[in-house]
Amino acid sequence: MDEGRALFLQIAESIEDAIVDGSLSEEGQAPSTNELASFHRINPATAAKGISLLVDKGLLYKRRGIGMFVAAGARELLLAERRAEFAARYIDPLLAEARALGLSPDDLARLLRERAAQSDTTTITEGPAR
Repeated sequence: MDEGRALFLQIAESIEDAIVDGSLSEEGQAPSTNELASFHRINPATAAKGISLLVDKGLLYKRRGIGMFVAAGARELLLAERRAEFAARYIDPLLAEARALGLSPDDLARLLRERAAQSDTTTITEGPAR
């Protein structure tokens, strides 16, 4: 767990990650608040707050007497949200810097292809540089 972030947010994000990576499938049962509390060694109310956040976002829903389940369309909703966040966080500043450097969209696309090709052929054989 990340000490700097609220626990309930970390719980919600870990469930979102599981939905995105497919380990929690749509219409599949999500962990209960008690399971989450036990696993993460946190108060069940904190786990419930994380679950409620996901219910409010439409990612989980409750089947009375059975438990929480992943909503249909939850994965695509999360992917769309994360793509938008990615664009705002990385693409927008990249485009602004490219404009400042006088790079055209074609120049930028070429640089991206070159870097992608390099990263595809590069393997890390040593630890990080110090």
